[in-house]
Amino acid sequence: MAAFSKFVTARNSSAVGGLLLLIYLLRKRRKTRRAHSSKGELPVLLNPEKDAKRDKAAVDKTFFLRILGILRIMVPGVFCMETTYLILIASMLVTRTYCDVWMIQNGTMIESAIIGRSTKDFKIYLFSFIKFMPAIALVNNLLKLGLNELKLKFRERLTKKLYDQYLQGYTYYKMGNLDNRIANADQLLTQDVEKFCNSVVDLYSNLSKPLLDIALYIFKLTNAIGAQGPAVMMAYLLISGLFLTRLRRPIGKMTVTEQRYEGEYRYVNSRLITNSEEIAFYNGNTREKQTIHSTFKKLVDHLHSFIFFRFSMGFVDSIIAKYIATVVGYLVVSRPFLNLSHPRHLQSSQSDLLEDYYQSGRMLLRMSQALGRIVLAGREMTRLSGFTARITELMMVLKELNAGKYERTMVSQQETDTTEKKPLVPGRGQIINRDNIIQFDHTPLMTPNGDLLIKDLNFKVTSGTNVLVCGPNGCGKSSLFRVLGELWPLFGGQLTKPERGKLFYVPQRPYMTLGTLRDQVIYPDTCEEQRRKGISDQVLKQYLDNVQLGHILDREGSWDSVQDWMDVLSGGEKQRMAMARLFYHKPQFAILDECTSAVSVDVEDFIYSHCRTVGITLFTVSHRKSLWKHHEHTRTMATTVPTSSSIRRTPAAMTPRENTGDERTQPHFRGFILRQTLCSALCCYQGSADEESHHYLTLHFHRGAAVRAVT
Repeated sequence: MAAFSKFVTARNSSAVGGLLLLIYLLRKRRKTRRAHSSKGELPVLLNPEKDAKRDKAAVDKTFFLRILGILRIMVPGVFCMETTYLILIASMLVTRTYCDVWMIQNGTMIESAIIGRSTKDFKIYLFSFIKFMPAIALVNNLLKLGLNELKLKFRERLTKKLYDQYLQGYTYYKMGNLDNRIANADQLLTQDVEKFCNSVVDLYSNLSKPLLDIALYIFKLTNAIGAQGPAVMMAYLLISGLFLTRLRRPIGKMTVTEQRYEGEYRYVNSRLITNSEEIAFYNGNTREKQTIHSTFKKLVDHLHSFIFFRFSMGFVDSIIAKYIATVVGYLVVSRPFLNLSHPRHLQSSQSDLLEDYYQSGRMLLRMSQALGRIVLAGREMTRLSGFTARITELMMVLKELNAGKYERTMVSQQETDTTEKKPLVPGRGQIINRDNIIQFDHTPLMTPNGDLLIKDLNFKVTSGTNVLVCGPNGCGKSSLFRVLGELWPLFGGQLTKPERGKLFYVPQRPYMTLGTLRDQVIYPDTCEEQRRKGISDQVLKQYLDNVQLGHILDREGSWDSVQDWMDVLSGGEKQRMAMARLFYHKPQFAILDECTSAVSVDVEDFIYSHCRTVGITLFTVSHRKSLWKHHEHTRTMATTVPTSSSIRRTPAAMTPRENTGDERTQPHFRGFILRQTLCSALCCYQGSADEESHHYLTLHFHRGAAVRAVT
């Protein structure tokens, strides 16, 4: 026991105790994770695309090609502010390196003066240090200024480029509804862009300064101790860098996963805020808490794994990049001094040896530290590869969406549990812009996930003929309107319609923009566009009076009043504001999707009458009998519900009727479950308004059914 007692010191006992504590904590954490996983957390599926196969994020040729492509966006030319800041940072880095060399030499002279008891030399070198302090401080802070400004400029340039593509046409809608390669675009456009720009600038700084230091110190040390010492250090840099880069490969993939989980967690919290009223009515706080906790637990578990991996890598990095590099530096710098026959110090005094060792040793120490920073910069580069992969994927998807290419998991694939994707290739259909007519000619109606609602759709509506459409939920009314509004692609046939500005859609839940009271009426126009149209504020007041909202202007006192209009206005007031917006734009056709469900009958009657007065043709979806008198055509449909899920043909007759007011009272009306209800009814619109002939429809009761009108 006495032989081992000399090893039982306070330092060794502390080290062993710390190691045992670490092992205990790791084992306890593993047991806790197993216990939580065995309880069965609530599964949350936010988007199928998250389980899709993705490109690997690693520091390779693909990474450098990706980041060069993004750098061309952030630094568009030689004569730009970004280039100015890059030059400023490079200049400050060079200046700072020379300042470091000067401080090494000046510090050595101060210490030599102290050891040599030379008061005169001590005062000279000390006052030199005091004199240069403001200049050194200015260099350091100019470097920080340049780095922060460059981060902001990069973020500004990249954000503007991405939003120009994201808000081009209906791309923002297509990304969330027609394509499922990108989930939580807000996370990518905000946090990921910021982290990417910060990481790029930090990497530029963390690589430039060490490279300058190494170049300068190699030159200085070669003259002092020969070329062998710096060569050994560079060889060590190469070997250790390759080894650590190999170990760090998982960091890129783990960074991508971290940002994806952060986006999911942010999304479920935003859903809670957006739908707080509905959740409160359902008393759904407990269920929402389970959803948020499940999503957060998935993020926390990944972060635990990431932290432990970074702990392991940090342990290896510290040994290889810092301590072993310092050991190599000591071995290199000691050779000329420990070799008594070395010609450099044969005639050197003790003072000369001390001064030479201080200068050479500190330069070599700074060089080894610079080598260590370059090795550690590889860790930041691996993390940057994750952000680069996400930003590049976003740019690629935006480019393809703007070119009309969509990619989405199809319905049939989901049913067979496959993860392959079938691209939706629109453009087979033809869209013709023509005033005063809406006509579908042999047009298939397909949802973004591949659900073929109607194989062959045909109907025609002309200006001046208001049409009221009745049908059960899920029959395809909204799908038809999305194709009509060019939100969904056209896969075949021919669609004749007015251009976008002459076709206006009023939803059941109107959108209130951020801004003034005037902005609510003229949206999406601006004040300048209102002036160019020659519409005065007095005319806007008439639009409010037409929907009986004139008191809103009197209450607010000004068109420039800014409020949170989604909260200030009631449900009925928001619907009436949307109708005032319709009167402002005066389109040829208006699609009214239950847009007056919260408006009283008398106000609704006045609004619809005014639409006819100003010449707006209505395409209305509603079940209110009070609206029938405002439409030339009211279409309902009676069908026989199939009793088998197999494919069959079932005849169903529908007769166009006048507005007798008894359609909704028929018992068979409550049995509508066909997706083709709306479009089957619209097939009858090919006849004139006063035509009394009967039409008969043939329906196929299966997905992808054809609908044809026959006489």
